[in-house]
Amino acid sequence: MAKKTAENRPNNSNNNRKEPKKPKFNSYWIYIGIIVIFLGVQFFGGSGFSEPNKTSPAEFESFLRNGDVEKVNIIKNARVAEVFLTEEAKQKPEHKSTSEDQVFAGSESPDYEFEFGDLQNFENTIEKIKKENNLNTSVYFDTRSNYMSDILIGLLPIIIIVGIWIFIMRRMSKGGGGGPGGQIFNIGKSKAKLFDEKKDIKTSFKDVAGLEGAKDEVQEIVDFLKFPDKYTNLGGKIPKGALLVGPPGTGKTLLAKAVAGEAGVPFFSLSGSDFVEMFVGVGASRVRDLFKQAKEKSPSIIFIDEIDAIGRSRGKGNMSGSNDERENTLNQLLTEMDGFGTNTNVIVIAATNRADVLDKALMRAGRFDRQIYVDLPDVREREEIFEVHLKPLKKIDNEVDTEFLAKQTPGFSGADIANLCNEAALIAARNNSKAVGKQDFLDAVDRIVGGLEKKNKIMSLEEKKAIAYHEAGHATVSWMLEYAAPLVKVTIVPRGQSLGAAWYLPEERQIVRTEQILDEMCATMGGRAAEKVTFDKISTGALSDLEKVTKQAKAMVTVYGLNDKIGNLTYYDSSGQSDYNFTKPYSDKTSELIDEEISKIIEEQYQRAIQILNDHKEELNQLAELLLEKEVIFKDDLVDIFGERPFKKPEMAATSAQKLKNKSDKKESEELKKESDQDRPKNENISSEDSSSENKDKNSKEANEMKS
Repeated sequence: MAKKTAENRPNNSNNNRKEPKKPKFNSYWIYIGIIVIFLGVQFFGGSGFSEPNKTSPAEFESFLRNGDVEKVNIIKNARVAEVFLTEEAKQKPEHKSTSEDQVFAGSESPDYEFEFGDLQNFENTIEKIKKENNLNTSVYFDTRSNYMSDILIGLLPIIIIVGIWIFIMRRMSKGGGGGPGGQIFNIGKSKAKLFDEKKDIKTSFKDVAGLEGAKDEVQEIVDFLKFPDKYTNLGGKIPKGALLVGPPGTGKTLLAKAVAGEAGVPFFSLSGSDFVEMFVGVGASRVRDLFKQAKEKSPSIIFIDEIDAIGRSRGKGNMSGSNDERENTLNQLLTEMDGFGTNTNVIVIAATNRADVLDKALMRAGRFDRQIYVDLPDVREREEIFEVHLKPLKKIDNEVDTEFLAKQTPGFSGADIANLCNEAALIAARNNSKAVGKQDFLDAVDRIVGGLEKKNKIMSLEEKKAIAYHEAGHATVSWMLEYAAPLVKVTIVPRGQSLGAAWYLPEERQIVRTEQILDEMCATMGGRAAEKVTFDKISTGALSDLEKVTKQAKAMVTVYGLNDKIGNLTYYDSSGQSDYNFTKPYSDKTSELIDEEISKIIEEQYQRAIQILNDHKEELNQLAELLLEKEVIFKDDLVDIFGERPFKKPEMAATSAQKLKNKSDKKESEELKKESDQDRPKNENISSEDSSSENKDKNSKEANEMKS
């Protein structure tokens, strides 16, 4: 049996051999055939394959006088005359070639053909010659038409329109994306970009510096996607959505990618504006298709960036009527997230920097169960972010210190720090440096904060002197106030839109008291006060200063309740759902009182700055002259003129989370030490005691450094 099977095997292999594929028929041959038929009918339709000989009206009249013409067929609509010769005339030498051609064309074909002019004149000429020569030549009149040509000409516009439509549809199906039929038929499909967890997503929590609290919040989402049974066995349910809220550039999108990378699941990424289209119902259709795709690949993550594009509060500021496309899209999103349908292991992560305008139904529990606030990084987190973004730089000077850079960049987001590192590398390359140095980073900070230097800006000596005293006034007043930000450097070199600038390092406060705001306002008014004290004149150079102090004073009175006459009231609505969009939340009398108090606060700090400058007028003059000479002065120059500031720096207290982390680190070190003591021989107890005391001193030293 086995032998028989082996003998039959070649035949089976021959039978299983694949036949060569036949070439696919190309539809373009149909179009080519139609064009060829149309041209053939145009050129050959109704006239056979042999054309009659051409002649002229003069020759025809000669033939007619000689009696060679048997009949004339006049085609009126074409103004063509067909000439048929007699049998005797065909034997003549001058007509012999014509008679030979007629043998191939047929007996009904004319011998000659020509075009005439006016029909009436042509008829009169024929009748005249017939009478003069007494001829019996027959004259016929005919109207000839090519029906096939007429049909094709009538259908030609339709054929052209259909051809253009087919061409456009084929082009859209090739270049539009989304499958057969083209983009026009897939307009309701989701535009989400799918990142494969095995190839595309390589981001992890190690790539996200800072954001410790936010990472702890989303860690449970990662654990559920990895080990869902751990939570479902206890009856727990995974949050259906997490909303990342924070200023631009703080790393919300990066954190979402890190969640997908840590969980190892497919990641659908799209923007809120991708749902919006000019066609009605497209947004809702795309939402349905998005959740359908995510459910097919579950467990998965859907990330919607800038969700406020479709998630705004419904019914407010809507002038387009009830059938609003954006509201329909939002309704479908609400249904998909917490409707009758269930999406198993599909988690929605959204990001926005305008959570105050989102709809309440979207923010409730069961949809976005968690709201994770991603704030601007503090000095410790900025140091970690710098360590991440310094890695791509190939050559860095040894003097570059991440702790120093973190202190020099208060208020910078993660995106700002990334831009700073890139700008420093560009500055180093522009200066032909072999490595990125400390000064390159400082120049990059100045470039980002103040703008590009304009050393060639033309200004008079009087203007330059006024700018110098203006900036010296800022520096002097801020140096003499306890809560004003410490100065870093002052320059009168034009940079960006400013004619001069002073750089400060503000303290990172969690709460701000009244005296702190007033000191900052007084230091801001120091520039205009210096102009008043020195020149007894003021200029327009204090525009940005006035704008800043006006906002601060207005916030003191109307937002923070720091004014005695207005009292402990605030007219600020953090939810953004207030109905005060077109009206003020206070009366006209209160509005007058608010204006008076704002003006009073600013004027008091202005007079206070003038008093400080009058008390230190000599130092102000020295500082201004030094600034005119050097154009850029630093903190050390102010120390030489004013001496050290008598104010102590506030002590920084560690948070409970940091204390807990330090405690856990200490506990781990003690457990490791205990295990090492148990593994050691008994004759090494003395050395172990010495080492434990050394470790104790080392731990206390590290704790003191962290506290400082």
